[in-house]
Amino acid sequence: MAAVLAADPVASCMVAARVEAAGVDPWRLGGELWGYDERPGRWARLDALCFAGPNLIPLTGGRAALRSFADRALRKRRSCSSLVGPAEQVLGLWEELRGDWGPAREVREDQPLMAAGKPPLVRPDPHVRQVRPEELDRYLPAAVAMFIEEVGIDPRTGDGGAGYRARVAELIASGRAFARFDRGEVVFKAEVGSLSTTVGQIQGVWVHPDRRGQGLGATGTAAVVERLVSGMGRTASLYVNGYNAVARAVYDRVGFTQVGKYATVLF
Repeated sequence: MAAVLAADPVASCMVAARVEAAGVDPWRLGGELWGYDERPGRWARLDALCFAGPNLIPLTGGRAALRSFADRALRKRRSCSSLVGPAEQVLGLWEELRGDWGPAREVREDQPLMAAGKPPLVRPDPHVRQVRPEELDRYLPAAVAMFIEEVGIDPRTGDGGAGYRARVAELIASGRAFARFDRGEVVFKAEVGSLSTTVGQIQGVWVHPDRRGQGLGATGTAAVVERLVSGMGRTASLYVNGYNAVARAVYDRVGFTQVGKYATVLF
């Protein structure tokens, strides 16, 4: 398993971060790790790996492995909110599952996976900083607005927002939520959604609608990259919808380069 995660640390960051923090016990991990060996009998060697939790994340594997993962997933009712990960594996697994799990709410087939291992090319915004726990109520509306724009649903649906609030509070408490506040209002935000020993995956980049076109996205993202690369010794990464030309141009300016391709199937 360790070899699979280490083979592509940027692509496997979401899973590696969980394993490093919690080990492989399903109760602590918040899901199960499924492995597949094309040649049974070899000791401690996996050809494919998939995390099954709040999201279903197939990291590696050919057609036989994906079919095996699909068979495992179909043994119980779908509980994940999305399939996400390397595009070849996600789209291959979706082909196996769509007959039983479809239709999806949306399939995003082209999401460039980008990485920056050096300090940003853009001067970081000095006003972007870690959000403090007592600022949760001021930060949360921006997080909700970002989620609705990006995912297309309100994260407060179902439980009145308790679960999403707890998740955002956890990110803030761990020092992984960043924002620029102007007159007490969030005008830029971003989070480090997953943090392994080598990679930090940035998520939730958002600029207040009234402040767009002023460069806050580039300088704000640069501040988070600076924190990850220079402050924490990690590679900064993120993935972006291929059709979002504006965001891709911003990330190019900051110094990101494409290192792979993700895909996401949303339910």
